[in-house]
Amino acid sequence: MEFAHIAPEAAADPTTESRSGWRGVAVPSLVAGAGIAIGVLLHLRDPHVDGSYGTCPVYALTGWYCPGCGGMRAVHNLTDGQLVDALHSNLLAIPLVLAFALWVGDWTIRAWRGRSMRLPTVSRTTMWTFFVLLAIYTVLRNTPWGTLLTPV
Repeated sequence: MEFAHIAPEAAADPTTESRSGWRGVAVPSLVAGAGIAIGVLLHLRDPHVDGSYGTCPVYALTGWYCPGCGGMRAVHNLTDGQLVDALHSNLLAIPLVLAFALWVGDWTIRAWRGRSMRLPTVSRTTMWTFFVLLAIYTVLRNTPWGTLLTPV
């Protein structure tokens, strides 16, 4: 009968402490700051003005609105407090901004406590469901029936 050799687990090195407190939240704070800076930029420089940020390459090549078209306009509308216009510009922008804020908040709390960042896990079924809904959203916003979903 053969026995497998199992190596002992390495003991934690007491000289390397996990960063917690103010030192731990440095990177999440930079990421949050970048998100806030993008929001401020989109508030100050209106993406509704033609050519202010260029043209979406998908729209320029095909004439179709991609799922991201209108996202910058939606964030601009959010910073102006115009929720309905933000939803009209891009239906996906509000959930994505909210998910980003929750993720950075969770990361900051975990970093303060000395824990590592966690990424959300998504099942294969959820992922494919999301991709199918994204395709339906893209096709629908480019048809005459989906004019409510086109960017304003």
